[in-house]
Amino acid sequence: MFITVNGSEQKTDVKTVVQLHDLSFSDYDVTILNGYQISEDSELKDGDRIYFGKKNIFPDSKELDMLMSARHTPFIQDRMRNATVGIAGLGGLGSNVAAMLSRMGVGHLIIADFDTVEPTNLNRQNYYINSIGKRKTDATEDILHNINPFITITKHFIRITADNAADIFRECSIVCEAFDSPSEKAMLVNAILEKCPDTVVVAGSGMAGTDDSNLIRTEKKFKNLYICGDNTNGAKPGMGLMAPRVNICAGHMANAVVRILID
Repeated sequence: MFITVNGSEQKTDVKTVVQLHDLSFSDYDVTILNGYQISEDSELKDGDRIYFGKKNIFPDSKELDMLMSARHTPFIQDRMRNATVGIAGLGGLGSNVAAMLSRMGVGHLIIADFDTVEPTNLNRQNYYINSIGKRKTDATEDILHNINPFITITKHFIRITADNAADIFRECSIVCEAFDSPSEKAMLVNAILEKCPDTVVVAGSGMAGTDDSNLIRTEKKFKNLYICGDNTNGAKPGMGLMAPRVNICAGHMANAVVRILID
């Protein structure tokens, strides 16, 4: 039978994962079989993909890509690696979406925001105390490269308008809309769909307060527009934005990106 071990296809008569481990990888302490980390033995089958790794060793670019491929399954990682995704706005939604996509190994992220990190951002946005005062584009780049140092990040420290949105995100197959203002949300969606007709927009709407988590959902509105949120709970006095529902909505957006990329 033919199996793939640490990225290399090979013919083998070995019957089980443990036998393969003991034969050639006895000093490795992580075993991933077809995207799932295992601790018990398993019979090998034709077409299986196995990754043996070591704990506490910093991976190089090839090793990290191979590890992600092992965890995500290879065809998914191929799509992630070759994708260019835009994120418009790096607040509660955008900063968290960016972190999730960098963990997925999306090869090129184009991020845009005109603001700096300030203390009230820390209750829900993907920043830290030492981010305060930095441009959000710079702080996000630092954080993403601490997650995955091998992805490409293009930064735009600029206010996005109807006139420049298409130029900023023209390379992207998907753009995540992550603004606070309803009028700016509508502006970006309209600008991208009108000027970049092949680009998909994943937008957020409604994640404030402490209402039921299960009300947040992902809906395909039409061909190139997905909306994530509950479409009801917008931020207002008495209805603040907090980490749990904002992060749930950001997770919906990141998952929508992944599903679109692998469709």
